[in-house]
Amino acid sequence: MARSILILGASYGSLLSTKLLMAGHNVTLVCRKKTAALINRDGTEVRIKLRDEPTHRSIFSRDLPGTLDATSPDNVDLSRYDLVGLAMQEPQYTNHTIRVLMIKIAEAKLPCLSIMNMPPLPYLKRIPALADMDLEEAYTNAQIWERFEPGLVTLCSPDPQAFRPPEEPANVLHVGLATNFKAATFADEAHNRLLRELEADIDAVKLDGQDVPVKLKVFDSLFVPLAKWSMLLTGNYRCITLQEPRSIRDAVRGDLKLSQSIYDHVDAIARRLGADPKDQVPFEKYAKAAESLLNPSSAARAVANGAPFIERVDLLVKLISHQLGMPNADIDGTVRIVDQRLNERIVPS
Repeated sequence: MARSILILGASYGSLLSTKLLMAGHNVTLVCRKKTAALINRDGTEVRIKLRDEPTHRSIFSRDLPGTLDATSPDNVDLSRYDLVGLAMQEPQYTNHTIRVLMIKIAEAKLPCLSIMNMPPLPYLKRIPALADMDLEEAYTNAQIWERFEPGLVTLCSPDPQAFRPPEEPANVLHVGLATNFKAATFADEAHNRLLRELEADIDAVKLDGQDVPVKLKVFDSLFVPLAKWSMLLTGNYRCITLQEPRSIRDAVRGDLKLSQSIYDHVDAIARRLGADPKDQVPFEKYAKAAESLLNPSSAARAVANGAPFIERVDLLVKLISHQLGMPNADIDGTVRIVDQRLNERIVPS
């Protein structure tokens, strides 16, 4: 049965949408009016490399069995949808029209699957050790999440690495690392059946008889998506320096001993919260994957381009570590550098 999925965010969200469209489901991307007009006219193009193939393939939404459309936030009819995907950068939810849409989504009690690096606050409330922690400081505007029922929000670890090529139109996405989306379950089993249905449908897709990378994998543990935190703190945020940004590869592999110590400490924080070691990704596997990550992280690129706000998973992990009595000088140092770079954007009145 074809499902209808609403995805907020047409950049990274177009990767998940392409996988859903290939499986025969229908997707609406929420984005700016100009981008929506482009997608409604030309569709999307996602470039992905199949196993053992030397070059990327272009997968066009117009060639897929599912139906894609795009719209601005003020024109969404929520009665059409079975599931909402949250694929914008966390600061983007402060946009007025997005905030209004988020209020409507919360009131409609639609299940929400986040593929943000920054976990939505309602999801964190589902983890007993975090439920009463003071974490709002890490969010651009924590009030956006107040109306959401925690059990209706889950997190999908955004492990695939992808970016919009700067010289291309806004409907093009290039996948640099074609790993899997790893989703935790919802509180309601009916919503979990939907998740597992999407998982099975995506898994069954073939392209010219070949398997297509980037699967949706569903896990019973709430802690599986938290494995991404170690990667973000070791690689993505350490791409931000007081000078020019560096690649994820250089951030991770420039000093492997230091990188492993940060990675292991964040893993230990997750275990303290309740994660099982089997939920986590070994450092060696991440360090190997980092060899191919030749660009700075999206957070580092945003800071270099003058963004006043970025997702602050670094600050979130720092706040958690201090409230657990597990501070780490290297994590605190990363947060100071990010704070300094972002404060440079603030012009005194």
